[in-house]
Amino acid sequence: MKLGFVGLGRMGSNMVLRLIKTGHMPVVYNRSPEPGIALEKAGAERAEDYAELCGMLIAPRVIWIMVPAGRPVDGVIGALLPHLAKGDTLIDGGNSNYLDSVRRCKLLKKKGMHFLDIGTSGGLEGARNGACLTIGGDEKVYRKLVPLFRSLAAKHGFLHCGPSGAGHYVKTIHNGIEYSILQAYGEGFSVLEAAPYRLNLAKIAAVWSHGSVIRSWLLELAFREFRKSPRLSGIEGVVGGGETGDWAVRQAKRAKVRVPSMELALRERKRSARKPSFTGKVIAAIRNGFGGHSVMKRTKRQ
Repeated sequence: MKLGFVGLGRMGSNMVLRLIKTGHMPVVYNRSPEPGIALEKAGAERAEDYAELCGMLIAPRVIWIMVPAGRPVDGVIGALLPHLAKGDTLIDGGNSNYLDSVRRCKLLKKKGMHFLDIGTSGGLEGARNGACLTIGGDEKVYRKLVPLFRSLAAKHGFLHCGPSGAGHYVKTIHNGIEYSILQAYGEGFSVLEAAPYRLNLAKIAAVWSHGSVIRSWLLELAFREFRKSPRLSGIEGVVGGGETGDWAVRQAKRAKVRVPSMELALRERKRSARKPSFTGKVIAAIRNGFGGHSVMKRTKRQ
């Protein structure tokens, strides 16, 4: 399948590589040309601007957008619209607010175009080796693109969740759950680090990953990070992000559902900017492991 792909950051570039590997023909565009040039060498076609991107695709076009939530998504859609036609499909695979996705779907529907919102999970490894996709939008449009989703996802790793916005709604709650899990791991390892024993945190993470009821991929990532630095000495205990967790808590309040663990995790994440801790170190290190999220490095003075 020949499709357009806009946004070649860490996730986007790895997804394009997987598309190439699975036999698709991506035409890529990025605001800065360097990632596109690298992917061109790997087998993608590269466009210099939005007009050229749309011109290189055969109608009805399919274009996957992988840029930060909010105005960047609206900016890309606005730049693409003059070059699109009825029947074309735009896909937002980033972490957008589901209400924005509903709005964008209505806008495109008025113009005779389609829009799918897709929550993409699995981090950089998922982008390379098979992600988890939760998909919202018209089911008929979804069904036409199942071969594309099958190529990008892990086995049994994609689902049509419902109408417009459902895919991003599910991904937002997924991220809220992730916040709680990360907070629990961070707190647990923080207590172990302060124990009256000199414990090997990497070995504990490793053994818990084999048969324990708390085993998970996140725990495996903790093992990798502790193996590199037993006390995470090069990382400041400040956790970034917070936007999708905030959305998850807000949506829970709208639904009148209590989510105390999510609220605590979100509050502690924001608090880490003022009061770094070992808990924050663990969470920041794991986030860097799965998503390449930036970590604040400790200075010599610290």
